[in-house]
Amino acid sequence: MSDTQLNFKKTKFVISAPDISYLSNDDSVEIAFAGRSNSGKSSALNAICEQKSLAKTSRTPGRTRLINIFEIAPGYNLVDLPGYGYASVPESMKKQWQKSMSDYLQNRKSLRGIVVTMDIRHPLKDHDRLIINWSIAANLPALILLTKADKLGINARREAAGEVRAQLSEYGSNFTIIPFSAWNNIGVEETRSVLRLWYSQF
Repeated sequence: MSDTQLNFKKTKFVISAPDISYLSNDDSVEIAFAGRSNSGKSSALNAICEQKSLAKTSRTPGRTRLINIFEIAPGYNLVDLPGYGYASVPESMKKQWQKSMSDYLQNRKSLRGIVVTMDIRHPLKDHDRLIINWSIAANLPALILLTKADKLGINARREAAGEVRAQLSEYGSNFTIIPFSAWNNIGVEETRSVLRLWYSQF
């Protein structure tokens, strides 16, 4: 699809599913969002789509417990994966979330790219690195959104992005790294441009 035909404002909720067996046919083009439960992942999705409550947000981290599918246009989806690494829930539930996310990442043929959200002040935790490693192994592009960028000044943002870029250089792969704030619209249009480019390739 031409990138000019995708209007993120028209994104709509399709389905929430505990695992991929509940999802629709695996023949669309999907870009998934993954991140720690306190990384602002749902807020980022809402900002990108210019909708306040498309993806449910909460003051309590860890509320994204299902695989949530959102349709931008027929055959073109955004996917909100369960958050990881923070939620105060029973260990058995954490393992179930991890399994559903792993199944999606490993077995969903529609997946064409992944966005990893990280708090710009606390990037590249162990789970973040696992997702990045997986994207490299799967030969999928990865976009690193350094969220909550409004918490830092302009120079500090640049330094933080540069440090993340330097650390990621060890992977021997190219990543797009964008300081991002859902509240101040920092990096929002730049992120849309990357997503449109990815979608336009299919």
